[in-house]
Amino acid sequence: MRAKDIRAKAGAEPITMLTAYDAPTAAVVDEAGIDVILVGDSVGNTQLGHDSTLPVTVDEMASHTAAVARGADDALVVADMPFLSFGVSTEASIENAGRMLKEADADAVKLECGPHTVELTEQLTDLGIPTMAHLGLTPQRENETGLFRQGTDAEGAREILDLARAHEDAGAFSLVLEHVPANLASEVTDELAIPTIGIGAGPECDGQVLVVDEVLGLSEGTAPFSKAWGDVRGEMQRAVEGYREDVESGEFPGEDHSHYEDELEDVY
Repeated sequence: MRAKDIRAKAGAEPITMLTAYDAPTAAVVDEAGIDVILVGDSVGNTQLGHDSTLPVTVDEMASHTAAVARGADDALVVADMPFLSFGVSTEASIENAGRMLKEADADAVKLECGPHTVELTEQLTDLGIPTMAHLGLTPQRENETGLFRQGTDAEGAREILDLARAHEDAGAFSLVLEHVPANLASEVTDELAIPTIGIGAGPECDGQVLVVDEVLGLSEGTAPFSKAWGDVRGEMQRAVEGYREDVESGEFPGEDHSHYEDELEDVY
C-alpha cells in the first residue's frame, strides 16, 4: 500500500486505520487487512507509561516505527511526528521526518497541524515524504486547548475547514479529523478531494482510525467515541493468574515441561 492508493480511496471505499507500536501487533493488524497502520505518539500513553504524548522522543518514535515496519507487509505505515520534532526549524523538521522513512522504513509521516504546518507539508511532499495532516483535537496542544471536542462553534469550524483546504493544497495525501462534530467532518469530507479519516468525527468520513489497545480491549477503558471488540486485558489477567496458581501449587513445571539426561544419573 502506498500513499497514492490511500488518496485514491476518497469517496470510493472505506479506509481502515489502526495504531500499532510493535512488530507482533503490526503483523496481526496487517494480516487482518487493515489499510493503514499509524505508529502513533499515543505510544507514550499506551506503552511507555506517560500521562500524555508530550514526552515521546524522535528516537522512541523511530524505534517503534521500525518495529512496526518489520511486522507489516502490506499496510501503509505512517509515523507520527512527536511534539517539537517539527515546527522549531525547517531543517530539523525535514531531517526528523526524513529519518522516519530513511531509518525506520515508514511509508509516510503524520503532522498535528495548524497554520504553521502548511508550508512544511508542501516542503515535505516536494521532497518525496508523503504527509498525512491531522486537525481537530491535536493532543500535542493539550496544554493550550485541553482534550476537548474542537470546531464546536462557527469560528472554530471555519478555521478547521480553511486549514483542511490549505493542507490539501500543500500536498497532504489524507487528513485525520479527531473529536470534531460529525456534521463538520461531513462538510470537510465533501469539500476535499483527499480522504478524511475520522476518530470521534462521525460516520461520514472516508475512513476511521482508533487506538489498537482500545479495539483489542487491552486498555482499562475506552474513549466515548471508541469501542472494544475484544477482551485481551481479561485474557492476559486470566493467563497470568493461571500461571501463578500452577507455580504455587507445584503443577508447573510438570513432566511434559522438563527434560532429564540419562547420562547424568551416574554423576550423583
